[in-house]
This record gives sequence, structure tokens and C-alpha cells, in this order.
Amino acid sequence: MDIDTHKAEEHEAHAHGYGIYVLVFFGLLALTAVTVSVAGINLGSLTLTVALVIATIKTCLVANYFMHVKFDTPIFKVFIAVCIVIFATMIGLTFFDLIFRTP
Repeated sequence: MDIDTHKAEEHEAHAHGYGIYVLVFFGLLALTAVTVSVAGINLGSLTLTVALVIATIKTCLVANYFMHVKFDTPIFKVFIAVCIVIFATMIGLTFFDLIFRTP
């Protein structure tokens, strides 16, 4: 098996047509509309949480389909997961610091 044959087989395994991209695009548009709508509603302290959840969903869609992470090797996914854990830890420590601040 030469390199070109291997690349062609790998490309065929990842090929899924343009339909999924269109669906993801419309999903992202819908989630953006939800984000804008939620921003106009007074949810109190839940506003930030809802916005972060929607942003996380949108990030997962973009990473999995447009960045092809869904079709990458497991070691690459592990590296991404480690980066996300480190990022979440830093964000968590930042909010932990904000809890103990006095106004």
C-alpha cells in the first residue's frame, strides 16, 4: 500500500458530504439566536451559566465537524482534553478568587 492509496482511503473514511456542514451551520445560527434571546431575558445569576453552556456546545460543534477532531486519532483527543482540563482549572481558580473578594 503506497502513501497515496492510504491517504485516499483515509479521506474516504472521513468524507460525509456537505449536508452535515450545512446542518452544523444552521445549528450554530440557531444557538447564536438563542444566545441573543437569552441576553434580553433577565435570568439573574443564571445568565452567565446559560451563555457559557451555549458557547460550550457551539465550540464542540465547531471543533468536531469543522476542525475534524471527531475523525482524529485518540491521542490527539487526549491532548485536547488535557488542554481543556487545564483551561477549566484556571477559570475555576479565577472564579474561586472572585468568591472571596469583598466589595
